[in-house]
Amino acid sequence: MEQHDEMLWAIAKKRAGFRKQLISYILVSSFMWGIWFMSGNRINLPSSFPSLPWPAWVMFWWGIGLAFSFANAYLLNTRGAVEQEYQKLKNQQ
Repeated sequence: MEQHDEMLWAIAKKRAGFRKQLISYILVSSFMWGIWFMSGNRINLPSSFPSLPWPAWVMFWWGIGLAFSFANAYLLNTRGAVEQEYQKLKNQQ
């Protein structure tokens, strides 16, 4: 029974960590967009780059990392999957 509590504790830690990352993402992104709007500077990149504001690039790459963190916290339950596979193999014997 204690192992299940440890597993739930680990999942809870992952989910709490994801929420912290999400709040940081929102706050920092808002701050960056505020700087971009207030500065009035529009950096002209070479024509080979899409003309997106620089905060969009930061949000995109950080968002990919945030998506992996979400998947790890809410979609992937590797410990539970290992336990289920073990039980399946044990029942086959």
